Amino acid sequence: MAHVTRIKVRGYHLDLYGHVNNARYLEFLEEGRWSWVEERGDLAGFMKGGYGFSVVNININYRRPAFLGDELEILTSLKSLGNRSGVVRQVVRMAGTDTVVAEADVTFVVVSAKTGRAVPLEGEVRGLLAGLEADRSGEG
Repeated sequence: MAHVTRIKVRGYHLDLYGHVNNARYLEFLEEGRWSWVEERGDLAGFMKGGYGFSVVNININYRRPAFLGDELEILTSLKSLGNRSGVVRQVVRMAGTDTVVAEADVTFVVVSAKTGRAVPLEGEVRGLLAGLEADRSGEG
């Protein structure tokens, strides 16, 4: 089951055309991922272990514009988890509807704060991801 983060569109989210600027969706998606990890992941364990997440690729499809005052829901779930990277599936939709505003696949790696390099997703690190694995999207 996907984690849901709600965001209300504010004036500073808009571009010259009066709809949410495409770059703002990156911030909306990041807010959704942080909320998801805080609620379902072991953020304290990651910090204690000296690990962090690093986004290495984002693919976004924009489906329809969002405007001032719109209530959006960012649905976040784990799409896949490999040996070196994972993919988070995120869908931005109009709150309370099935109307998709944007959707994205976000590829991430786990990085060691000591080395600054990606680490394999096994052992301790895999255990820290267990709460997020429970949110499989069923895609991929």
